[in-house]
Amino acid sequence: MRETFTAVEDGTLLPFLFDKLPGVKRTKVRQWLKFDGIQVNGRVAKHSTHPLKAGDIITLAPTPKAAPVTGLPAGMDLIYEDDDIIVIMKPAKLLSIATKNKADDATAYSKLMEYVKEHHLGGSGRIWIVHRLDRDTSGLMVFARTVEAKTALQENWKQAEKKYLAVVDGIPPQKSGTLRDHLDESNALRVRVAPAGDDTREAITHFRVIRKTEKRSVLELVLDTGRKHQIRVQLAKIGCPIIGDEKYHPEFDTPRADRPVENRPRRMALHAAELRFPHPQTGEPMEFVSDLPLEMARMMKSSERHKRRK
Repeated sequence: MRETFTAVEDGTLLPFLFDKLPGVKRTKVRQWLKFDGIQVNGRVAKHSTHPLKAGDIITLAPTPKAAPVTGLPAGMDLIYEDDDIIVIMKPAKLLSIATKNKADDATAYSKLMEYVKEHHLGGSGRIWIVHRLDRDTSGLMVFARTVEAKTALQENWKQAEKKYLAVVDGIPPQKSGTLRDHLDESNALRVRVAPAGDDTREAITHFRVIRKTEKRSVLELVLDTGRKHQIRVQLAKIGCPIIGDEKYHPEFDTPRADRPVENRPRRMALHAAELRFPHPQTGEPMEFVSDLPLEMARMMKSSERHKRRK
């Protein structure tokens, strides 16, 4: 793909590209810009704010680029980055940020900070965490590269669209619905459903069954609220606990003699699969989508094989 455009008036590069390429996703245009795919008057332009003058020749010449050597932990992939945000894929069993009981050198935040410092991406050489995922939850996370971006994202985070995928034991009584509960988070180790009161907060989760076998199902989940362990607690309450959830699944929360350790799931089957929010600097819609992880897909396949054997 190689196209050439001529600027007819003074302006700025990124808005010009968006106007000339309405059929191309804006995240892809930004990636072309980052990986030397845009030229102005024959020279590579790397900054979205590159000034244009009438008569400038803009050439679109994206070429395949090898994935950068990031040094990030296995399964922690770099999905997108620009001067304001970084989006990653966090693997299961990796903390988002340090806790009192876990060293700071073993978190998504610390590993990404090392990457930013090593690759000299400009700006302050720092990142700021915007939201968190539970240690055992995999999926999309966004970090801010400036204080301004962090503030803008967090102030509007309730309006961001966040979808999760979960593989659960059991099948909800309806194909779709809404779970409304009050959660008591006073115990830092275990959240519970409780009557509404001064010590509880309402949790609202919308669900949709997107695949099922005789005993298991894959659910798509959208959160209206962001309570601690919200999805895990609410699904357990309706009899559809998440596979591998060592806190809220009755089969996995304590060791059982009939389930050897080596046969236990290698991860909890909850994945942050979709993330949509306005860009904190430009306001443009940002959209990131991730498929069901292979390990979670295998949990459904094993259930289907068991059904056929019967």
